[in-house]
Amino acid sequence: MSAKNNNKLNVPEAREAMDKFKMECASEVGVDLKEGYNGDLTSRQAGSVGGQMVKRMIESYEESVK
Repeated sequence: MSAKNNNKLNVPEAREAMDKFKMECASEVGVDLKEGYNGDLTSRQAGSVGGQMVKRMIESYEESVK
């Protein structure tokens, strides 16, 4: 069984910015994320990175509507 990434960005040019954002969030929660394959992360680690990304996006949106 091979892993296939089906994640698609609506704006393909945003890939680099999203990768940088993901690395920043991983650093904030203490997860050692590396460029490329990160399949060795636990579900907890991956979830904490994703959760931090969502948290920051919500905070950014809330600031923009004030």
